[in-house]
Amino acid sequence: MTKKERYQTALQYFETTINNAETELVYDNPFQLLVAVILSAQCTDVRVNLTTPAIFKKYPNPQIMATATFDELFPLIRSISYPNNKTKHLIGMANLLLEKFNGEVPMTVDELVQLPGVGRKTANVVTSVIDAQPNMAVDTHVFRVSARLGLTTKATTPLAAEKQLIKYIPKEVVHKAHHWLILFGRYTCTARSPKCTDCGLQHICKYYKQLEKKEGKA
Repeated sequence: MTKKERYQTALQYFETTINNAETELVYDNPFQLLVAVILSAQCTDVRVNLTTPAIFKKYPNPQIMATATFDELFPLIRSISYPNNKTKHLIGMANLLLEKFNGEVPMTVDELVQLPGVGRKTANVVTSVIDAQPNMAVDTHVFRVSARLGLTTKATTPLAAEKQLIKYIPKEVVHKAHHWLILFGRYTCTARSPKCTDCGLQHICKYYKQLEKKEGKA
């Protein structure tokens, strides 16, 4: 099987089996999504969605969030991982949006990564979700699934995986493929005890073939 055929098989499978190709973070506008994605670093979307309503109610826009003090915002973020850093990042992000971007969330990766708490992955998420840009955010799910299926080869960093994925996934599908890989990794190809018996990609999965070999040797 060629690399191109492997990608075509995987993408066709995702297209027919994963209907909700969208983020599970709850938001109403680009600013809310940016806040949610910053909070989601090393934290579950479920936990973030439980936390953001109170934040959005008190700080509905960057103008108001920029006036927040650490002691005012921190209690709302306390249940999130790394609350100290994320509190500082959100306040800094809101201030920089006002100072440099007229209070509007920019829609390029190069501009977004200038904001506190925003790395390449976060910038890719925001631009792909809001603007359907062909940017691939590689989180732990995307990194794991793409390696197991053989979509990426010897990719030791998220950036390396991103470059390989972008090379083979059609531009018009990238923003969907990002969510397909995440959802597949979250609910089927899990880090521990992946549900291989429920997966329709066993025939192309390098990870599954390795499991078969091990069981055959036992």
